[in-house]
Amino acid sequence: MQRLDLLIDDLNAAPLAFVVHVGDIGSSKLACNNDWLLKRKIQFERIRHPFVLLPGDNEWADCKDPMERLRVWRKFFCSFSLTTERQKGKFCEHVRWEAGGLVFVALNVPGNSNNIGHPEHAPRMAAVQAWLDEAAQLAQSRAGLVVLMQANPFVTFPRDGYADLRKKLATLGETMPGKVILVHGDTHLWQDDEPLPGVRRIEVWGSPFVSWLGVAIAGGRLGASAPRHR
Repeated sequence: MQRLDLLIDDLNAAPLAFVVHVGDIGSSKLACNNDWLLKRKIQFERIRHPFVLLPGDNEWADCKDPMERLRVWRKFFCSFSLTTERQKGKFCEHVRWEAGGLVFVALNVPGNSNNIGHPEHAPRMAAVQAWLDEAAQLAQSRAGLVVLMQANPFVTFPRDGYADLRKKLATLGETMPGKVILVHGDTHLWQDDEPLPGVRRIEVWGSPFVSWLGVAIAGGRLGASAPRHR
């Protein structure tokens, strides 16, 4: 993980207000065990800026015992949150903060079909919807809303676990056109487009790239620079 250490050096040298990792900190073959997570935690603790890490499917949903892996993930990483605005209850990974007039909301929505079919899917997505509604309500009096998650919610195969979430995002795009930004990973491609009317989507690079994306906030809008690879 030398490239990650070099990337963290780059982050630490930059004047950043905060850093967000949208999840997947290793392949599921590696990330489904405590030793891997602990080693990544030690590395992430080197980041000198406030830091938020989102859970990715490789760390829990794709593992043999997803609920046990999510429990361990929360134990290791919920403490990284840069904010005290956290959803009540067990979903400590659901956090919210404000910067540059924007409301940022982090959601536990993993790739690989959002773990649909597992009993945990429905209660987690109910919490996701409630936390997103709360953030959107707050954003009505702010410059805009930035939604962060690991999954690409426009992937509908092999099963579609994101239909209700896409409907919610579409509604937000209608009610706050041009003021909703979705940031995600999952499908390993760089994208900056508008997959839903009124909703800007930024997807960050994934493996084999180890990179970070600098974003400037001006006038309540995000200006994304070119990704910086390591």
